[in-house]
Amino acid sequence: MKIGLIGCGYLGKIHAKCIKEIKKLDLVGVYDINLESAEETAEKFFTTAYFDLQALIDNCDVVDIVATTTDHYELAKAAIISGKHCFIEKPLTATVDEAVKLIELAERHNVIAQVGHVERYSPAFIAALPHLSKPFFIEAQRLCKFNPRGADVSVVHDLMIHDIDLVLSIMQSEIVDIQAIGYKFITDTLDFANARLLFANGGVVHITASRIAAQPVRKMCIFQEKNYLTVDFQEKKVEMIEFENRQTFATEIPIVEHNAIVEELSDFVQAVEHQRLPKVSMNDGLNALRIADKVVTKILQQKLKM
Repeated sequence: MKIGLIGCGYLGKIHAKCIKEIKKLDLVGVYDINLESAEETAEKFFTTAYFDLQALIDNCDVVDIVATTTDHYELAKAAIISGKHCFIEKPLTATVDEAVKLIELAERHNVIAQVGHVERYSPAFIAALPHLSKPFFIEAQRLCKFNPRGADVSVVHDLMIHDIDLVLSIMQSEIVDIQAIGYKFITDTLDFANARLLFANGGVVHITASRIAAQPVRKMCIFQEKNYLTVDFQEKKVEMIEFENRQTFATEIPIVEHNAIVEELSDFVQAVEHQRLPKVSMNDGLNALRIADKVVTKILQQKLKM
């Protein structure tokens, strides 16, 4: 399957490396508005640098879009109109309206598209999944040191959206209320945010996201009737804590090591081959984006009240 990579920045180069590890994919070319970056990536991964986007799209079966979020809509639109299946890095688009339009276009052109919410494929999350049973409370932390990469959007859309997608997939219920706070420290957008999500089934989720932390943290605690799970995405570790006779017992859940990006791209290939929905569909990407937007709106409303 011939694939074209659109976007040759830090994450784009990681995708190029992962594509090379998938036997069913042939990286036929790369494109970036930064011609030097495109040439550098093409040379490193033994492929062709394209300076015309449509020429690359015309020469491949599927595209992998790993460009700046604000460019996702126009890039994906060009590919979809040309009938090319798309992998689109998260967030799906910069706005909900753009996401809705892309979904309509994909349906009209019979195109399969997957959104890059990579934590769905993380070894820790996959190990935890069989042990989930009607969670009623989830607490998630996603903290990192400041990096200008990704700072073009709020920390909600850059980091928190990972956990928003995860909890939506876990809770399988509508969100009925959102409370949130957030602050700007370094950039012109939110650098710290905390959200409380109340679900129709009674479940409650607390999510904290920060890009001004001293040390990286990616953890989730999932509380259930008879136990709770601690999922450490950073350290790739899952523990189940059970209660008996007023005592707690911790059991480590085995992890099967794998590269999450290779896994999500492989799932995309299989979805295209078998004409099925991928694990993270465009609708999943839209739902996560909608909630992220609502969290930011709540934060801005709080600011106005202050």
